[in-house]
Amino acid sequence: MTTSESDQIHAAVRDRYADAARAATDASSGGPSGTASGLFGSTLYEDTDTEDLPADAITASLGCGNPTMLADLQPGDMVLDLGSGGGIDVLLSARRVGPTGRAYGLDMTPEMLALARKNQGEAGVTNAEFLLGTIEDIPLPDASVDVVISNCVVNLSPDKDAVVREAFRVLKPGGRLAISDIVLRRSLSESTRKLIGLWTGCVAGALVDEDYQAKLRAAGFENVSIEPTKIYGDDDISALAVELSVELELPEDLDRDAVQAELSGSIMSAFVRGQKPE
Repeated sequence: MTTSESDQIHAAVRDRYADAARAATDASSGGPSGTASGLFGSTLYEDTDTEDLPADAITASLGCGNPTMLADLQPGDMVLDLGSGGGIDVLLSARRVGPTGRAYGLDMTPEMLALARKNQGEAGVTNAEFLLGTIEDIPLPDASVDVVISNCVVNLSPDKDAVVREAFRVLKPGGRLAISDIVLRRSLSESTRKLIGLWTGCVAGALVDEDYQAKLRAAGFENVSIEPTKIYGDDDISALAVELSVELELPEDLDRDAVQAELSGSIMSAFVRGQKPE
């Protein structure tokens, strides 16, 4: 992928999630919900987990799982959330690691960072910090965190190798990678992968299961595993097609029904795990 293509994907993702941040605020104040909802916007949180969180933190959650449940966080842990959005996973992590721990949220979208910091203030969480930056170039020192989490964000990156290398770098020896992500069960055609709307919808940028595991191991991770949590079928893909139709004009030589048929059964939400050697 060229630098220009990478920049184009970053810009498209940033624009979409800036819209989502604004839409979350509008929804909580009675305005239109915009892009804050969608196929991958529903999360797997218990009501008891989120009942004390600001409404904007919940509305702006565009994840595909609950990495805070996956990560088995312990008091005193230092946690980093890649692509922290409105801050729901950072706030939940900060609560679980307690006053002796700390939770960092990293996001490249200023609108999401502003929303996350507002949510942090409303929640009264003091052991959290939100950072501006990309997940390909994490602004933290080597071996500084115990756990790296993420929720449906790694698939959006145009350079997954850089992401997993950076995650490995900032983890302490014995540290854990515990993320929720969109993963492919089989490869997509090149024409489908080039659709920017599908990148920002968490689909075309996703890795095939075997490739994902290979990249993690190449970065140095051990105990790598990918556990499916949901496989998306025809009804789910139809919903995605409806969502994307408002923002995506398909080229004349690409048929929407053919794209939908290719995607059906190819996509899954999954828990992705790995560990940095001691």
